[in-house]
Amino acid sequence: MSRLSFSLFISIIISSCFLINPISSIQSQINVWPKPRSISWPNPQATLLSPAFNILSPYHQHLSPAVNRYLRLIQSEHHRPIVTPTVNLTSTPPLHFLTLSISDLTAPLHHGVDESYTLTIPTLGSANLTAFTVWGAMRGLESFSQLVWGDPLRVASGLSVSDSPIFGHRGVMLDTSRNYYGVEDILRTIEAMSANKLNVFHWHITDSHSFPLVLPSEPDLAGKGSYGPEMQYSPADVKRVVEFGFEHGVRILPEIDAPGHTGSWAEAYPEIVTCANMFWWPAGVEWDDRFASEPGTGHLNPLNPKTYQVLRNVLRDVATLFPEPFYHAGADEIIPGCWKADPTVQTFLSNGGTLPQLLEIFVNSTFPYIVSQLNRTAVYWEDVLLDSTVKVDPSILPPENTILQTWNNGPNNTKRIVSAGYRAIVSSSDFYYLDCGHGDFVGNDSRFDRQTGDDPGNPFNYNGGSGGSWCGPFKTWQRVYDYDITYGLSETEAKLVLGGEVALWSEQADPTVLDPRIWPRASAMAETLWSGNRDGTGMKRYAEATDRLNEWRYRMVGRGIRAEPIQPLWCVSHPGMCNTVQ
Repeated sequence: MSRLSFSLFISIIISSCFLINPISSIQSQINVWPKPRSISWPNPQATLLSPAFNILSPYHQHLSPAVNRYLRLIQSEHHRPIVTPTVNLTSTPPLHFLTLSISDLTAPLHHGVDESYTLTIPTLGSANLTAFTVWGAMRGLESFSQLVWGDPLRVASGLSVSDSPIFGHRGVMLDTSRNYYGVEDILRTIEAMSANKLNVFHWHITDSHSFPLVLPSEPDLAGKGSYGPEMQYSPADVKRVVEFGFEHGVRILPEIDAPGHTGSWAEAYPEIVTCANMFWWPAGVEWDDRFASEPGTGHLNPLNPKTYQVLRNVLRDVATLFPEPFYHAGADEIIPGCWKADPTVQTFLSNGGTLPQLLEIFVNSTFPYIVSQLNRTAVYWEDVLLDSTVKVDPSILPPENTILQTWNNGPNNTKRIVSAGYRAIVSSSDFYYLDCGHGDFVGNDSRFDRQTGDDPGNPFNYNGGSGGSWCGPFKTWQRVYDYDITYGLSETEAKLVLGGEVALWSEQADPTVLDPRIWPRASAMAETLWSGNRDGTGMKRYAEATDRLNEWRYRMVGRGIRAEPIQPLWCVSHPGMCNTVQ
């Protein structure tokens, strides 16, 4: 038997499901990331893949392009794993076909759609992939592609997989306002998401810094509020992203943050934005009286009727461009000082009005339109109900039409959301914020000028200081992997957690660092939300995940995703030698 040079895998098998090859002390491995829920490979073996290998599938507008894409990938990838496992190469005829069987070709790509699949690769005969929906079939195609390696091509055989996700919402949030990302960067990210079985691209399109989305009813918002005509997303661009998402089983969830984070709107409509283009933290002003939490000021004015004329045009156009049933309405970080800087707000407050009432006026003027007129489920950041100063009464946000996304205070805020009866998307900055640990972007900060130590009692550059990152330290893949997003919840409460999203805010990120900032840390979340982070005994499996993630990262790089390394190659090629204990 010739030595195998192999194109896929990292150990993803429950120990009772495979045997040690009697002619070798090296344990045979297969590698599918994220790890399937159930996989059986009792005799580690492989079959050659026929040069004429084909995938047989019913026609579907979005599945058929995926089938063609995976067929090209399988035939061309020729992945060589870092550590070559030992398997028996069967003498049976090569595998000629993978046959897809799908129960429901009409199920839409919405939250909660069935993504389960079963995959069998016998030692003799055709391989079979069975799924209830086309979206489950796409997940199975990805798993099959990771079971193929080498030159000539081989595929693991005598194997069966039964798989489905634990959480229905598994996403990546990307901020394209602070810095601009081209359409190709977004498409590459979506393709990598699909490979990791992530299914929601949360597109934080606009913010105070720029408004890059061209809207037919409000062209001046991008025309005047973007960084320039070469840094805008046209309706054709959006259509391309949405269609690409469908072909990869990834929903595109748009966010137009409001009423805060809207300074860019003032370039077209200065009359509806308070404190626009003002210095964010004036000299001599206490932090509580700042105009923004970072440079880039501006809030929509809830008291100006024109605010809602413009906003309804925006909402209607976004709903037309994005068929996704969820609409993210933002509503985070209302800074009292910004509203208080406006004369009309000052009059409102002096007449007995309150800041929470201002936010309630805004929500009452927009939420019914989102839900009733546009037929969308509204998603808000947690602040709309949990902020300590500016929040609405829960009675105006019915849980059946509202989802809250949490980002503060770790598991505690998730608990507060679900105990109040709301569905939750978890993006805790303590675990899932991928921009953390890169310092800060504000200039003229003298705290960095410390040669031997920080001011007594104020660690910054030394002794565990934040180095300017408000949410430091850097969130390692291990930190991401070990997070239990239903920690501390009852069984009933846990059912209200839809899933999670890692988030890349772009104060210090742009296309040059996009891939390594997201990958493979988002891969770590992908596995925990798909099949969990524990083994069959309930123990955290981060130890054995290390080698598997190393191999998966290596494979992603081969596919054109510039994922950052998590260890030296020596560690990967000497399994176990870089652990803390043997």
